[in-house]
This record gives sequence, C-alpha cells and structure tokens, in this order.
Amino acid sequence: MIMLGIETSCDETAAAVVQDAPDPSTRILSNVVQSQHREHRPFGGIVPEIAARSHLQHVDQIISAAMADAAVGFGDLDAVAATGGPGLIGGVIVGVMSAKAIALARDIPFFAVNHLAGHALTARLTHDVDFPYLLLLVSGGHTQLLIVNGVADYERLGTTVDDAVGEAF
Repeated sequence: MIMLGIETSCDETAAAVVQDAPDPSTRILSNVVQSQHREHRPFGGIVPEIAARSHLQHVDQIISAAMADAAVGFGDLDAVAATGGPGLIGGVIVGVMSAKAIALARDIPFFAVNHLAGHALTARLTHDVDFPYLLLLVSGGHTQLLIVNGVADYERLGTTVDDAVGEAF
C-alpha cells in the first residue's frame, strides 16, 4: 500500500508518501516540509489567518514535491490521509480538502488523522517500539504524559492545567 499524508494543522505545510513493506516495516518514501516561520516572526507568534493562507498558497506544490521525491504518481496511491484536528481550523480545512479532492478524483479512501494520535504513534514508523510505552506529547497547545497501550488506546497520566509546553516550541 502506498499512502500520501498531508499535514497543515499549524504553521508548516507538509506532505509525505509512505509505503508498507513486506518485512512488515513502513518505508518513508518522501517527506517535504515548508515552514512559515519567516511569515509569523514579525508578529511574535502564529497568526491563524496568515497560516491558513500560506497553506493554501503552498499545499499543491508541497504535495507535488512529495510525490516527485517518492517517484510515484497519483495513480500509484492506494489512500490519502490528512490531519483532521486538533489544530488551527483554517489550516486543517486546507489539508483535508486537498486530500479529499485527491481521494475523490482517484476513487481511493480518505482518512482523517488525529494530530495528537499521529504524534503518539510516529516513533513506530522508524523504530521498533513495542506497546505499551511512555510518551511525553508536546505539540502546540497540548502537553500530555501518556501510556500508549496500542493504536487508539491511550492512558493519560497528566496534562498541563494552564499553558502548554508545546507553545514554547
């Protein structure tokens, strides 16, 4: 299976192509990221409207670059995924609509991915990590200490009660 993933939940427009391999690890065929750091710097933080407009401006070329880097065409895709939340809604909409358009045009499945679940499971893409494992999730407005028992099986041990450590990143 070859899948295109699109991430637009905050201030980076990203696309990656992954393929499940017979061994049964997953291969990352490409990973293209376009940062908006320069656009937000004058404001001292992320401006949601600017972020959404930047995603809209760059998402097509980022997807094209990821597909080219992976040496695959849209006809090679078996599915498309995009961050469905949480995140800045304008950016999430750009990514989801782009992914849904590709899925509809190619008649392949679309999957909305929970941004936090994606972070929780990413280590398993490139490392042999067995369940359960302890995870410190630090992402934007979210900071959580979790036990990851399995896919979609999380036990939250703690979270910040006011401000999130992820905002410092």
